[in-house]
Amino acid sequence: MPLTRPVRFLLLAATLCIGAVPAVAQGEVQIARVQYGGGGDWYSGDPLPTLIAFAREHSLLDLAPEPITVELTSDRLFTVPILYLNGHGNVVLTDAEAGRLRRYLEGGGFLIVNDDYGLDEAVRRELRKVFPEQELQPLPASHPVYRAHYDFPDGLPKIHEHDGEPAVGYGLFHEGRLVVFYAHESDLGDGWEPAGVHPDSPAAREAALRMGVNLLVYAMTQGVVQ
Repeated sequence: MPLTRPVRFLLLAATLCIGAVPAVAQGEVQIARVQYGGGGDWYSGDPLPTLIAFAREHSLLDLAPEPITVELTSDRLFTVPILYLNGHGNVVLTDAEAGRLRRYLEGGGFLIVNDDYGLDEAVRRELRKVFPEQELQPLPASHPVYRAHYDFPDGLPKIHEHDGEPAVGYGLFHEGRLVVFYAHESDLGDGWEPAGVHPDSPAAREAALRMGVNLLVYAMTQGVVQ
């Protein structure tokens, strides 16, 4: 039986990450934040540990408790099945970085992009370098990503109010598989941070964390959930 994409990623991680820091227990899946150029604040906030802890408690995903940071030029890119890109400002990918990101996504990787308000113009421009043959598509509320673990019948939840625009989830695809999920006008990252960091209600934070679990589950099942 051929290996699924997530299994191939885990085998590659086991081969390449011997001695890596932080240590990852056997079988654990690690999530990585993308460090990008262009002057944008890729480092803003610290949402992933809270999301990971919630997912470990409320799903069967075996996640490493601590995320790592990767640059797209690093070989560690190909040892993690899920990337998270966040920020408020400019993003610039070199042609080499765009090519490596495309190779990563076509090989089974998954990218979550969170617009922390102000990222939209730059991230759309840079994603065109990765997949110049397609534009970001709004995902219908019926897409499996909105029911991979929890049910979101109305699609992407609105977490943090910036300018009152509705939240929209966009996608890029490879061979029919969703490989990039772009959360616009939602700010999932705010809801993933510890309580008290942002003035989001407990209900909004719970919705953000649940949607985050959906993204992680969908990424690891590679769209098998229908």
